[in-house]
Amino acid sequence: MRFELLKAQAVSDFWQKIAEGKDRQACETELKHIHQTLDEEFTFVARCNIGSHSLGEADQQKLRQISQRTWTRTLDDQAGISWLDKKRATEAPELPVTEKLLDDKPSHLITWNEDIQSSETGHTETLLYNRGELHNLSIASGTLTDEERAIINNYIHKTRNMLKELSYPEHMKHVPDIAGNHRERIDGQGFPRALKAEELSIQDRVMAIADIFEALTSGDKPYKKAKNLAESIQIMTNMAVTGHLDPRLYLLFLEKDIFQLYADVFLDIRQCTPIDKETHIKQVKQYLKTLI
Repeated sequence: MRFELLKAQAVSDFWQKIAEGKDRQACETELKHIHQTLDEEFTFVARCNIGSHSLGEADQQKLRQISQRTWTRTLDDQAGISWLDKKRATEAPELPVTEKLLDDKPSHLITWNEDIQSSETGHTETLLYNRGELHNLSIASGTLTDEERAIINNYIHKTRNMLKELSYPEHMKHVPDIAGNHRERIDGQGFPRALKAEELSIQDRVMAIADIFEALTSGDKPYKKAKNLAESIQIMTNMAVTGHLDPRLYLLFLEKDIFQLYADVFLDIRQCTPIDKETHIKQVKQYLKTLI
């Protein structure tokens, strides 16, 4: 709506200039250019919001440039909001006030409750949410901010802490670790404990492969569409040769058609696209040779 407001303001400015006796043709050309520019900028911002493309420094600079456009607010932006949002808001300025087209405001920053301890949640940042408009539009890849990703990953801590409270027979004593280590990586850069390869059991590594494959092909996540088999296997092969997944177990995943067994039962028929399995197997084997 802010872009619509700027376009409407351009029309108002156009008629003001006509009333002042300015050249009509020149004013019409200027109006057309302004509208075209705003349309292009809106399309760009909308694309950034979807998160389907990586956002480089040039794109982020363009966002910052667009954000510097201004509009005039004449209404109280604290009217009709909750008491909690009012508590976070800064003192209301005298109206009318000039606003940036896109902005990161102090009221966008929401902190963790003081009674939530980092030892229980694993979070190291002070922010629970950052709802800043530029902050969210400037995400380099995907649609999740660091704060949102930390919240999603927080379930790992809760899972592990909950399972550790239970009693297990000897052969099941590693259940908390198996459930809690599926976001760890072979290169030691995983979450939540950055465990090294030698600290991860075979079960941990298998769970990581299963978790990623399910996440990629799942259609119940609001922030992304389900990927088909070809897309999923391509992503996982890249992960297997870059230190994320165990390449030997992933090779077994490919050679034994485990992905296909799962797909036959759980995936929509439209997701079951053909893949060049041998190409992926060859790529993983070539990577394994570099580890010798």
